[in-house]
Amino acid sequence: MSSENAYYIPHDAKWPIVGSIGLTLLLGGFANQLNGSTSASNVMIVGFLILVYMMFGWFGEVIDESESGTYKKVEGVSFRMGMVWFIFSEVMFFAAFFGALFYIRIFSLPWLGGEGSGASTNEFLWGGYENVWPSNGPGEVGGEYEKMGAWGLPAINTLLLLTSGVTCTWAHWGLVANKRKQLIWGLVATVVLGFVFVGLQALEYSHGYNELNLTLGSGVYGSTFYMLTGFHGFHVTVGAIMLTVMLFRSIKGHFTPENHFAFEAAAWYWHFVDVVWLGLFIFVYWL
Repeated sequence: MSSENAYYIPHDAKWPIVGSIGLTLLLGGFANQLNGSTSASNVMIVGFLILVYMMFGWFGEVIDESESGTYKKVEGVSFRMGMVWFIFSEVMFFAAFFGALFYIRIFSLPWLGGEGSGASTNEFLWGGYENVWPSNGPGEVGGEYEKMGAWGLPAINTLLLLTSGVTCTWAHWGLVANKRKQLIWGLVATVVLGFVFVGLQALEYSHGYNELNLTLGSGVYGSTFYMLTGFHGFHVTVGAIMLTVMLFRSIKGHFTPENHFAFEAAAWYWHFVDVVWLGLFIFVYWL
């Protein structure tokens, strides 16, 4: 057990090795699937199920330890530092993709279009190519396509996600004020808005692939569009699942105004997702 001055260290923890086995099977199966293996999909399914089992078991133990009073201030500081560094790593993850988009638009395409030191390249290699955005490159990779407009589903999704940030904060205020109903209904609204966002993004992708011929193969525009928005959609899904768990825990009576870091961690993650989406809407859809 932990005390105010002693850090709690769990003993005989099996979950890290279980998670490692599941992750190895999942990624190994995926790699073999790409190489045409007929049994790889089954290996992936087994690995995924093991990961799900690990998450339920490990997170369940952490919840039990938290609710039993095992964690004190020193563990709380550690948890906060861990979440801060995790979100920082996510910031760097998206920074790499935003950086690629920036490099393509500010340096690569102007150079290929004949600006600056790219004059000879344009003259001898890509004669007639003009620097425009969006672009599938000088070779017109993927053929004809249409740009995804900013003021349809993307604008609606922006409103939904920003509203979800407000409802999440409202739920947090309810928790701090010990207003359980406000906490629960704020979380319900946030979770619903999050999953509606994911559903509308799936509809947008269907429209892009089937009607605009906008695919991952549509040159640099298609690849950066789907990599940025796709990974963001994955993060929204993860965040919505996290908040769903917080909702179920809130209904069960977990969390107090003084002890609710799990909720705070999920809320931090959700607000991070909001901020990333604003960058996506501006630099991927609008400009």
